[in-house]
Amino acid sequence: MTKEPTELRSHRWFGVNDLRSFGHRSRIKQLGYSEEDFVGKPVIGIINTYNDISPCHGHFPQRVEEIKRGIFQAGGFPLELPAIGLSENFQKPTTMLYRNLLAMEAEELLRSYPIDGTVLMGGCDKTTPGLLMGAISMDIPAVYFPSGPMMSGCWKGQTLGSGSDVWKYWDELRAGNISECEWKGMESGIARTPGHCMTMGTASTMTAIAEVLGFSLPGASSIPAVMADQSRLAAASGRLAVDAVWNDRTPSTIMSAEAVHNASVVALAMGGSTNAIVHLVAMGRRAGLDTTNELFDELAQRVPLLANIRPAGDHLMQDFYDAGGILGLLNRLQDLLHLDAPIITGGVLGDEVEGAEVHDDDVIRGIDTPVSTVPALRVLRGNLCPDGAVIKPASMDPEKLTHTGTALVFDSYREYKAQIDDPALEVDENTVLILRGSGPVGAPGMPEWGMMPLPKKLVEQGVRDMVRISDARMSGTSYGTCILHVAPESAVGGPLAAVRTGDRIELDVAAGTINAQVDEAEWAERLRRIAPLPLGRERGYLGLYRRHVNQADQGCDFDFLAGVGNPEPEIL
Repeated sequence: MTKEPTELRSHRWFGVNDLRSFGHRSRIKQLGYSEEDFVGKPVIGIINTYNDISPCHGHFPQRVEEIKRGIFQAGGFPLELPAIGLSENFQKPTTMLYRNLLAMEAEELLRSYPIDGTVLMGGCDKTTPGLLMGAISMDIPAVYFPSGPMMSGCWKGQTLGSGSDVWKYWDELRAGNISECEWKGMESGIARTPGHCMTMGTASTMTAIAEVLGFSLPGASSIPAVMADQSRLAAASGRLAVDAVWNDRTPSTIMSAEAVHNASVVALAMGGSTNAIVHLVAMGRRAGLDTTNELFDELAQRVPLLANIRPAGDHLMQDFYDAGGILGLLNRLQDLLHLDAPIITGGVLGDEVEGAEVHDDDVIRGIDTPVSTVPALRVLRGNLCPDGAVIKPASMDPEKLTHTGTALVFDSYREYKAQIDDPALEVDENTVLILRGSGPVGAPGMPEWGMMPLPKKLVEQGVRDMVRISDARMSGTSYGTCILHVAPESAVGGPLAAVRTGDRIELDVAAGTINAQVDEAEWAERLRRIAPLPLGRERGYLGLYRRHVNQADQGCDFDFLAGVGNPEPEIL
C-alpha cells in the first residue's frame, strides 16, 4: 500500500469532521450501512451498463454481485452506479452516436461521487471505448470487466456466428437458395446465451484491446459470458480494483504509446474490427497521446493475422478461448510487443505472456502459418480520402485487391435502399458503389451502413462482393470490399461529395490508395464548389454532437474532451 486511508478521495466526503461529512455519513447510513462498512475503506464505483434491452449484458445482474463480493473480500466498499447501456442490436440510429455520451457519463459519475476506484462493466461494442474514455480522462484506478462472448450458435447441426452468418445467409435468402422457413429457424439458433458477438466483431476486438492496454486481468477478454470462469473473474476484478486504489495504479500509469502499440498489434493479429481504429485513436487522445490511424498502417505490413476467427477465419470465440485465448495469441506475438508495458495488476504485460500456451494451432496460428497473407486492416489514402479511409483486406475478395470501376453514387442510405434492388438499375459486378452523407456529422453518428447490401439482381447471379465506398462504418462482423471511415466526410466538405456517377474509381490495397480518376483541374473545381452541410439548431444531445464531433481520423470524440485534468469537485 502506498496510500493512507486519509489520502483516499472518499475521505473528503466521509472522513472530515464537519457539517457536510455528517450529512454524507448519515445518508449512507440511511441505506443500511454502518461506519465499519465504509470509513477508511476504498469506495469502488461499479459502473454497470446493464439494461433490459442489452442481450450482451444479460448476465450482469449476477456478475455485479460477484464483483461486489470481491470488493468486500479485499476490504473495499462497493457502490453500483448504473450508466447508459449502448445496445448495438436495438439503439438507433447507431450506438456510435452515444459512445461519447457514455464516456461523459462515466467520467462525471466517477468525478462527482465519493469514488476511489472503479470496475467498468461493458462488452457490447461501444461500451468498452466509452467507459475507458471516461475513466482515462478521470484518471482514477480503473479495472475493466468484459461481458465475454456468447456461446457458439447452431442451426440444424451447423455452427453459426452472430453477425457474419446473418449477412451470409441474407444473401442466400435473397438469391432464393434458402427458404423463409429456414431463415426463420436461424433466428432462434444464432444467438443462444447472454454475451457479446462470438465472432471477431467490434466487441471481441475492443475487449481484447482493453486487456492488452492493461485495464483487465490477464486472459479476461477471452472467457465466454456464461462460464464459471467468468464468475471467478468478476470477483477477482473486484479484489483487483481495491488493490489498484491502495497502490495508486491510475490509467495515466498504464496508457502510453507502447500500450497503444501493443493494442494495435493485437487488433491486427486477431483480424479485428475496422472500428478498432477509430476507438483506439479516441482513447489514445484522451490520454494525451498523439494517436493516429497511421499507426495501424505502419504495423499492418508486419503483423500477421493469427486468430482464425470469423469473419476473416473459420472459428468462433469459444474455440479461441479453448485454444489458449488472448494470452496464447500474445505468446506468439512477443517479438512485436512492448512486454515491459505496465498493466493494472502492478506487473507488466510480459509477466502474463511468457508461460502462456496454444492448444490448437489451427485456431491460433503460428507466425509462419498465418490465416491470410494480406493484412487484417489497412488505412488507404488518395484524392477521395486525404485524411484516410479504412479497409479490411483479410475478409474481402482477393480479386478486388486491385480494382477499377465506374462509380454509382448515392447521397443517402435511404436513397440507396430505395434504388439498389431496382431491376432497371444500371449496375454490374465491376461497379463501385458509393454512399455519402453517412459520416459522423452527416448521418449523424456514422452508422454501420458501410457494408451496403448488393443489388438483388447481382446476388441472384451469384455475385457476393463488390467495391463499396462510404463515410460510414460497418459492423466488425461484416466482410467484403468495403472502404469505410472516409475522412473528411462529405457533409463537412470532404471530397467524397465531389464524386459523380460515371467517374472511374481506382483501388489499390497493396499501395494503400483509393482515387477518383478525374482531371486535376476539374477535380479542383468540383472541390471548390462543395458546400458543407448547414448545421441546424438541433436541440439537446444531437445538437451538441453535430457541433463538436471530430472526424473519423481523430476518433470521433468531442473536440472539447481530449486529454485529462477534470478538476475535483468542491465540497462546501
